[in-house]
Amino acid sequence: MNSAQVDAYLRRLGVARPARPTAAALRELHLAHLRTVPFENLSVHLGEEIVLEEGRLVDKLVAERRGGFCYELNGAFGALLTVLGFDVDLLAGRVFGDEGRLGIPYDHLALRVRTADGGAWIADVGFGAHSHHPLALGERGEQPDPGGVFRIRAAGPEEAADLDVVRDGKPQYRLETRPRALGDFAAGAWWHSTSPRSHFTRSLVCSRITRDGGRITLSGRSLTVTSADGAREVRRLTTDEEVLGVYRERFGIELTRVPAPRKFGRSG
Repeated sequence: MNSAQVDAYLRRLGVARPARPTAAALRELHLAHLRTVPFENLSVHLGEEIVLEEGRLVDKLVAERRGGFCYELNGAFGALLTVLGFDVDLLAGRVFGDEGRLGIPYDHLALRVRTADGGAWIADVGFGAHSHHPLALGERGEQPDPGGVFRIRAAGPEEAADLDVVRDGKPQYRLETRPRALGDFAAGAWWHSTSPRSHFTRSLVCSRITRDGGRITLSGRSLTVTSADGAREVRRLTTDEEVLGVYRERFGIELTRVPAPRKFGRSG
């Protein structure tokens, strides 16, 4: 990522280049990313190829002003943080599903970030509804956050080194602590964008945090606005023009057609 791309990325986030890679700077960047770059899976339903290469991810988020899912959002954010002087590792996770079952290997990508003031954090701008701020990696007690009460706990014997990220008492995903390369996640991204068993192929989502700490989500034609106190307003959009207008005005995404969920035959 060159200097012009970094500056453009920071302009999209609405933040200045930090003087030092501190925990406070990471916190500001993390929240700004969640507020401005939506979590979305539109490429899956628009027939767009998902390419896990740093240049392509940055172009998508910055030049095209789009969002993405975990591999794209955390992949690009990790690249930005690295250029800004943070020490960043990509970590592979498996998401907990129904009845506590773990998803596929490389199901999720999160970031381990070390800061100049000695902190180590889990940063994750690609899990949808999750923590608004980075989570302290070494803290094993409760970590209150606008997105819930989080806890990081060992997944088994300490020597196993895997960690469970828990939100409001419910495990969200299990992280390996071994650093990975972006290309390692290609199979997971392919599975999530093509398999009929992936929730990303079965549904449409575009979501971001709002300035007041709430959330706005467009799921297909259903627009949900949730305030910071939990009050929800749901509205059904009836025309393509309304849908495209919400993508444009509420998420900054310009589309020429309304994406539609993929359809699979009986054989999948």
